[in-house]
Amino acid sequence: MVHVARLLLLLLTFFLRTDAETPPRFTRTPVDQTGVSGGVASFICQATGDPRPKIVWNKKGKKVSNQRFEVIEFDDGSGSVLRIQPLRTPRDEAIYECVASNNVGEISVSTRLTVLREDQIPRGFPTIDMGPQLKVVERTRTATMLCAASGNPDPEITWFKDFLPVDTSNNNGRIKQLRSGALQIEQSEE
Repeated sequence: MVHVARLLLLLLTFFLRTDAETPPRFTRTPVDQTGVSGGVASFICQATGDPRPKIVWNKKGKKVSNQRFEVIEFDDGSGSVLRIQPLRTPRDEAIYECVASNNVGEISVSTRLTVLREDQIPRGFPTIDMGPQLKVVERTRTATMLCAASGNPDPEITWFKDFLPVDTSNNNGRIKQLRSGALQIEQSEE
């Protein structure tokens, strides 16, 4: 009976382990971008796994390392942003790779950066017509930051705070992006 109880306990422990290791899986992958020389490009890459995967950015198979290349990690360790500023043509035009790895596995995804000179910008290329303004608002009040962009097709506006994308999905609707592209923050905090 003791042996059966030990065996059951062992099996139960095995099946109920909460620290089961899992290989990395991307939750957000970078998208190809076209930028203008002198401008900025930001690529976002996030992954999950157990243990939490380490994210590394490569350019032409080598880890990025340059003063103009900055890797900003998410506070929760779920990924990072590769920020390149100022963009240089043709030097920065390349395939960039986000590699997520842990002791269970490794995955990678590639993205392309195209950099145009000012005289190469096509008609309809996105432009920011009105950038966000520095805004002071009382704590607990609603703040709305405007941003207007034009292009053909209509450009998609993405908001960043401290070089990381603003997450509008995980805050009980307190922070949202309006259809106009404006960012609205209710119950503002310091």
